[in-house]
Amino acid sequence: VQLQASGGGLVQAGGSLRLSCAASGGTFLIWTMGWFRQAPGKEREFVADITRDGRSTYYADSVKGRFTISGDIAKNRVYLQMNSLKPEDTAVYYCATSRKWPARTEYEYDYWGQGTLVTVSS
Repeated sequence: VQLQASGGGLVQAGGSLRLSCAASGGTFLIWTMGWFRQAPGKEREFVADITRDGRSTYYADSVKGRFTISGDIAKNRVYLQMNSLKPEDTAVYYCATSRKWPARTEYEYDYWGQGTLVTVSS
């Protein structure tokens, strides 16, 4: 499975960005698609995930109510709409796939995209 993440950039606090992740090759293996992030000097952390059928989603407490994960299953794409961004949201965001649900740790994910940088200025 190959994953391509895009949509990162520089935004002011309070602004919005939408990240996109496209999956290809062996997508029948995917049950869950998720987003993680890694801020400078910190460990990678779970952000949100969604099941292949789009019926179930889950969010980290730190983004709940501000971020929305959605999927266009027919196009093997997952999106992360990020609103009310804060400087502490600054990180490299990674999309990943898992054959499990729930899947909340990076060890449960099999394939990873290259990451896209989100920078939120104060």
